[in-house]
Amino acid sequence: MLLMQMVRDYIEVLKPRESGLLTFIGICSAVIAGGGNLSLRTLLFVGFAILVASAGANGLTNYLDRDVDARLNRTRHRALPSRRIYPPEKVLPLTIGLVIIGLVLAWLLHPYAFIADLVGTAAAGIGRKKVTCVFPQGALAGCAPVLIGWFAVKPALDWEIGLLCLLIVVWLPLHVWSVMIFYRDDYINAGLKFFPMSVAAKDAIRIMSGFCVVLYAVSMALYFTGGFTWFYLILANLLGIVMVYASLRLLISGASRDAWRLYKLSAFPYLGLIFLTMCLDIWLF
Repeated sequence: MLLMQMVRDYIEVLKPRESGLLTFIGICSAVIAGGGNLSLRTLLFVGFAILVASAGANGLTNYLDRDVDARLNRTRHRALPSRRIYPPEKVLPLTIGLVIIGLVLAWLLHPYAFIADLVGTAAAGIGRKKVTCVFPQGALAGCAPVLIGWFAVKPALDWEIGLLCLLIVVWLPLHVWSVMIFYRDDYINAGLKFFPMSVAAKDAIRIMSGFCVVLYAVSMALYFTGGFTWFYLILANLLGIVMVYASLRLLISGASRDAWRLYKLSAFPYLGLIFLTMCLDIWLF
């Protein structure tokens, strides 16, 4: 039992849900780049490389954020701040090892994929919890899996990959800031004063609503640049409308429960499904 608990603690440090979502959208990016014509072996290799790289980067950020997490009621029970793993340096061989293996695998995919992984990992570990906690470090780290998957198949930049990255950049504030608004008092009591805690909640929510509208517009722009069919157009509209509705509901009510709903909606229900929709459109039509 003690061994199993230790294994669970180390896995928790790697943020398996977040790493899984990043791996999924990275695989989808590879599918989109290849027009759906990828072998299972290639998909598995790309997915494994992104999973290892994402787990290593997430583990590193968990280590770097351990003192902040210890001050937050929301995160104080995690493995590192609760000292279930102590001293915290015990996780470094695992996390650094995964980062290095991820970089090696990314290089084997393509040098551009290596650069994307390197920049994303560096961004994840620099400037933690400062200014907005999203720009620019979070945006760079969030785009890395998409770029790794893309460059593994199509080592070139075009409007489509630009819009895929823009989708991530615009989505990220909605996901991160909504949970911070829900736990606003917790963050402020912990001494964290960066955005959105640095402004009135209603002002932060207005800015988030603007990001939601832009997110909807970017998803529509992908329809025109990616050559997708009516299938993507319908589902992307439905997903976008649901997100805009959730954002407007939060804007009108200002209630923390609506911030939580937006946070939960923005993860796989939105980001995962819109990437899945693009893949299904390519495969089915």
